[in-house]
Formats: sequence, structure tokens, C-alpha cells
Amino acid sequence: MTMSRAAAVVLLLAVALVSTTTTVAAARHHSHHHHHHHGFAEVFDRQEADLVEALPGQPAGLGVRQFAGYVTVNETHGRALFYWFFEATHDVAKKPLVLWLNGGPGCSSLGYGALEEIGPLLIQKGTPELRLNPNAWNKEANLLFLEQPAGVGFSYTNTTADLERFGDELAMIDLLVRVDAFVNESAHDAYTFLVNWFERFPQFKGHDFYIAGESYAGHYVPNLAEKIVEQNKKVHKSRRINFKGFMIGNAAIDEASDDRGMLDYAWDHAVISDELYDDINKHCSGDTDGRVPVSSTRHALRKLGLRTLKQWRAWFTSDQVGGFQVDYDGLTFVTVRGAGHMVPTVTPVQASQLFAHFLAAKELPPKPIVA
Repeated sequence: MTMSRAAAVVLLLAVALVSTTTTVAAARHHSHHHHHHHGFAEVFDRQEADLVEALPGQPAGLGVRQFAGYVTVNETHGRALFYWFFEATHDVAKKPLVLWLNGGPGCSSLGYGALEEIGPLLIQKGTPELRLNPNAWNKEANLLFLEQPAGVGFSYTNTTADLERFGDELAMIDLLVRVDAFVNESAHDAYTFLVNWFERFPQFKGHDFYIAGESYAGHYVPNLAEKIVEQNKKVHKSRRINFKGFMIGNAAIDEASDDRGMLDYAWDHAVISDELYDDINKHCSGDTDGRVPVSSTRHALRKLGLRTLKQWRAWFTSDQVGGFQVDYDGLTFVTVRGAGHMVPTVTPVQASQLFAHFLAAKELPPKPIVA
């Protein structure tokens, strides 16, 4: 794909968001309060036990119910994952359910995703008061934040070997076989979490379900998605998850592409000399750095070899260019102009616009919207 110099320059200011959708079934099935294993009263009690009345420093006007608690994912090891859930601001029974995962590995989805990026309550520097987030993603969906794997945030295990394995295998990231095992195990735990969470909240069972995340979640999200698709083929239809697609911001997908992209980005921004660029290209292939420039994502996408359906073009936030996008078969690549590694923190308006269009499977505005 050839690009003009001007477009290339704008591209450098942008940052990557990759989203993929599976075909959306026209009919939506809702299983309101019906479940095989638990009576209505028992389900209600378990939900009430997780209901959060209010947080210290919470401002007035949140206007939605929030729940938090533990879900056991492995009885024998005593492994449990912690979640924080916000209902949508309206149409709770109709809005999709979105699971959010931060990356790291080891980054908390509560501390970062919920409280600094997309949740309805944000922390404020220098004060114990929370503030309302005008661009919260629960305007578009029911939002489920999960801390995973065990050992991240409030999620725990009573088996020391679990922590040693999760810790050491990441420290030895160059042994990619081990990392694959770690990511697969994380996906297994996250899948078990979802199955058990839906038993606690059966009213969300039939909702359209999406996974979103960022950075190292470029490993977690596709693995969990694959796990759900595989399990959906095996389990009874009452246990299937109504999975529709996923969205990853600045995805650390593939070590080789990430490194190559970072090198290109540094050279392109005149941070390193031509000599150093050539030396690194010749002699080094390093560890993953989670900070993933557009160039990294484009290298990774090229490896996938997908058919291009709609060429590279601008999209708009009101009268300004919001970024650029290109549509591939089954996947859309979107850049957000001026954003950093944590897109919703730096460009919250564009991020929530992108999220809303993704869920509605709607095209981002191709022309300026003049008030």
C-alpha cells in the first residue's frame, strides 16, 4: 500500500486499535432469570452479596449498580479471580456485555482500565475523591473488569507454585513455549471465570458478549476468544457464551513484529542514528516491549495476509480527523490520532466513539461533522 508523505507523517502521530467481529446473529436470545442449577432466590442472594453500595469518595450521580467479588477458578489450588462489574447506564437488559483485560503482563484491570481509562469512576491526582467519567464505556455496554492471572491485583492463589510459575515464566519470556503455556493457562482460568460468573449472573447469559483489552492483552484476548469458540462447540447450548468479537488497543501480538515496529518508529522519529538502526537490524532480536507503535501492528497484520476490503482512509471526530482505518476480511485496523499507549486515557472521546461504533458494527464517520 503506497502512502503519501503527509499521510505517513499523520500516521506517526497515531496509535493502533485492532478490532475483529464475528458475524452477528440477527436474533438476540435473552435468558432472563432462568437457570438449571440455582433457584431464583439463591441467585439473587449471591448477586446481592457482591453488590457495592458505594465506594469511599464516590461522587453523587453514578446512577448504575456495581458489583465486585471473587470467582473461584480452581478449587484444588485455591485459585480465585477478582472482578468489578458496572451495569450499563441504560437498557441494561439489552446492552452487550464487555469483558475488559489490561495487559502487563501483571497490570490490573481495576487500577488501570476501570479507574484511569474507561470505567464510570476515575481516580484524581492528589485527592482521595473519585470523579465521574464523562466518556465511560458503560454508556454503551455492561462492563466487566477482571484481574488476571492469579497474583494480579486482588486475584489470588493458595498454591505458591502457581505464583512461581506465573512469575518465572514471564521473566523467561524468551522461552516462548513457556509463555504459550502461561497464556493458555490464563485463558483457561479466564474461561472458567466466565462460566462461573454467568452462573452468578444468569440474566446476562444471552447478551452479546465481547472482549476488549490493551497492550499485552494482545496475547490474552485472542487466546481467550479461541478458547470460547472451541468450548462453544463442545458444551451443551445452555452453557454456550454468545461471543461476537474482540477489540484490542496497541496489541502486543507478535514479538518479532513488535520489535521491528519499535525500531522503525525510533528511527523514523530521529531518536536513533542510521548506524544504530542498521546495527540493531543486523544483530539484535530482543524481548517484547509492550509499547506498541502503529508500525508494529502493521507488520503483524501483514503477516496475517488478510484480504483488504476497504483501503486506508480517514475517520472523523466532529470536524477533526480522529485517525485512520483500513478494513480487512474479518478485521478492522483503526488508528487514533495523537493517542499514546493507553488510548482511552489520552484521547477519551475518540476511544468511546470507536467503542460505540465497534459494538454497533457501524462505520466510523468518513466526513467531518460540522456543528
